[in-house]
Amino acid sequence: MPEKQPFIVFGAPQIEQDEIDEVVDSMRASWLGTGPKVARFEREFAAYKGMQPDHVAATNSCTAALHISMLAAGLKPGDEVITTALTFCATVNAIIHTGATPVLVDVDPLTMNIDPQAVEAAITPRTRAILPVHFAGRSCDMDTLMRIARKHDLKVIEDCAHAIETEYHGQKAGTFGDFGCFSFYATKNITTGEGGMVLAQDEHDIARIKVLALHGMSKDAWHRFGDAGYKHYLVTEAGFKYNMMDIQAAIGIHQLARIEHNWKKRQALWTNYQSAFADLPVTRPQDAETDTRHAYHLYTLLIDEQRAGISRDAFLEHMTHAGIGVGVHYLSIPEHPYYQQHFGWRPEDYPNAMRIGRQTVSLPLSAKIDDAIAERVIKSVMTTFQN
Repeated sequence: MPEKQPFIVFGAPQIEQDEIDEVVDSMRASWLGTGPKVARFEREFAAYKGMQPDHVAATNSCTAALHISMLAAGLKPGDEVITTALTFCATVNAIIHTGATPVLVDVDPLTMNIDPQAVEAAITPRTRAILPVHFAGRSCDMDTLMRIARKHDLKVIEDCAHAIETEYHGQKAGTFGDFGCFSFYATKNITTGEGGMVLAQDEHDIARIKVLALHGMSKDAWHRFGDAGYKHYLVTEAGFKYNMMDIQAAIGIHQLARIEHNWKKRQALWTNYQSAFADLPVTRPQDAETDTRHAYHLYTLLIDEQRAGISRDAFLEHMTHAGIGVGVHYLSIPEHPYYQQHFGWRPEDYPNAMRIGRQTVSLPLSAKIDDAIAERVIKSVMTTFQN
């Protein structure tokens, strides 16, 4: 019997010796919490985004980054925040935890990003912010969204969890709105295991975010316990435990250093998939729009059972049986019981998001995938439609 091939883990990160050595250095230095390596990661991420260091703050997740960005934006109970019906639950949960009210709108059927016309139609006297999500690494229509925001005096908080490398008309994602929030989760294009980052146009917002991210204290651990001597702190407001650790930043520093190399690898894999699946009875993702840069975070196929002759869930089962890790990004938000019960949302009110959520499947797309693994993925997909 031939030897069984190893399971291909969806979104497995490419971890190299530099990351391992940097983490070991942190452990040997006994500085594990927020310290000099977090500060270095913030500086280098700011430089990558063309921002000044005092306009960025590292957090322990993108969810945390979204939450405290909205607090820094001044959102309060009764305020409405418009966001997409096709996103991870964290986007909506962060709005809820802020005390504001999420308002969902549908997505464009091709880009899968929030529909700007639907955004403007959803604005009420209670609307205070727009929270666009750059889905799969494709930029939202930021010109139109920012025009709407200026017209109605709204804050913009960009969810850039998929969009570290994304650009729109030469400008980097996360630098359009008042805040840009990024994810370094294990499956993301840059990983720190868990982690996030906030960019803000106003340095005073970042100063408050750093206080909110560590219990509301005026000094973080590095400044309290560093070699310059103990520094007293004062609690200025009831904050959260949202800070990034140096061990996390140690990984991120070297992930960031290879960002262009890894982006090119994912771009090549994306192109390979697009060519390989051109004749299949599926809907492939739309190519990147002119004068934009796609981050190539997700590669999604839409499986319409009537056209494909197989359901999306049967496709998922086939791929898993073949040893290929796959994902679903995402069931639309109104599909989930909690939101139905608390907000009365119904999937059919957001038809594009509903259809995409019920048909979508994400294939492995990471810098760790070599030619042999890519060939396994492609062969498994092709075999599904030959049966």
